[in-house]
Amino acid sequence: AAAAPQITVEPAAVGAAPAPNPRAQAAVDAALSQVGKPYQWGAAGPDSYDCSGLTMWAWSQAGVALPHNSGAQYAATPRVAQNDWAPGDLLFFGSPIHHVGMYIGNGRMVEAPYSGQVVRVNSASRSDYVGAGRPGV
Repeated sequence: AAAAPQITVEPAAVGAAPAPNPRAQAAVDAALSQVGKPYQWGAAGPDSYDCSGLTMWAWSQAGVALPHNSGAQYAATPRVAQNDWAPGDLLFFGSPIHHVGMYIGNGRMVEAPYSGQVVRVNSASRSDYVGAGRPGV
């Protein structure tokens, strides 16, 4: 198979805001650097990702270890109120939790959505929102 084209995403161009600390900024930058790569269930980079694989990989670039499962990532991170979301926070969806994205600011998140899609920036507003977590604190 041909390699996916490399897409360079400028954080400001996709609505990203400055992160609250250098580790969160490193995680956001890492996640955004993967935009355009294919979704693959169970994958954790660097060529393809599932949702928790993307967040696990991105935070590992900032020196923070997370498990490769959205529910386990929820359990492993302290809760953050929705009105306190900051870039780098993980947003969890579904009951039971089955999806995670990384908040990048301005109501946007980067996510590896589902089979047939690619890592993308999307609205962080979903009806099945469960909660947010903040890695690395």
